[in-house]
Amino acid sequence: MLSPDRIVNPMPLAAAAADYDVVRKAIGHIRGHWREQPEIEAIAEAASVTPTELHHLFRRWCGLTPKAFLQALTLDGARQLLRDSASVLDATYEVGLSGPGRLHDLFVTHEAMSPGEWKSGGEGLTIHFGFHPSPFGSALVMATDRGLAGLAFADPSEERATLADMKGRWPRAAYVEDSARTAAIARRIFDPSQWSQHQPLRVVLIGTDWEVRVWEALLRIPMGKLVTYSGIAGKVCTPAAARAVGAAVGKNPIAFVVPCHRVVGKAGDLTGYHWGITRKRAMLGWEAGQIAAAA
Repeated sequence: MLSPDRIVNPMPLAAAAADYDVVRKAIGHIRGHWREQPEIEAIAEAASVTPTELHHLFRRWCGLTPKAFLQALTLDGARQLLRDSASVLDATYEVGLSGPGRLHDLFVTHEAMSPGEWKSGGEGLTIHFGFHPSPFGSALVMATDRGLAGLAFADPSEERATLADMKGRWPRAAYVEDSARTAAIARRIFDPSQWSQHQPLRVVLIGTDWEVRVWEALLRIPMGKLVTYSGIAGKVCTPAAARAVGAAVGKNPIAFVVPCHRVVGKAGDLTGYHWGITRKRAMLGWEAGQIAAAA
């Protein structure tokens, strides 16, 4: 866990969400020019801010300088995080979900709904939802009485499409907009000062047996580490099932908390992400900043 006394001035989520719009533009430029290792002046121009503003914004948003953020997103950086991926998975499987392998992560407890509940399309299930600011744009938080069931993201003007996407996963459920109810969950997720093993975040996984097995494996990936699809497949069945694992990862309904963004290609390349590859890069860089702050 990140101990609250190790975190300096966690920024309000509304401010983080406002910063993300600039961060998104900066990442877009970095993504297109990372081989040239662009200077901060070029990145700032692409994001429509001054170099000084960009420097302070990144420090405020994730705790890293733009240069350090760029280094964290290079292929070499990904490969460095991948080098011990096998041993990371072995260790977390040996010690269990709450073991020391998750000392720098959200403390999550989870349960899976029955196959019948999934097959019914969520019939009889009431899901409360609300949109909230986050370091990665507008976040759609969806919860049942049993815990967090959905987490998705939207750029400006995409909220309606994001809600429709998530509702389509459980088409027979009853949906109730209740931002007041989901606001506390959003704070628990995105404010590191509220990450505590003494007050675990409850998550309920709604999917097929196979998908739930893959999502449970994702929960064992510590912050600051990456694993490959074949690495996950080797833990839930056989490495040959990497493609099937990729399909299940893509259907993960609880983005960020169930960290599918920490799964990459065999060579360390950042592969696709349902909520956008730019957001995946932002999450990995933001997490690098949280770990640096706790070091």
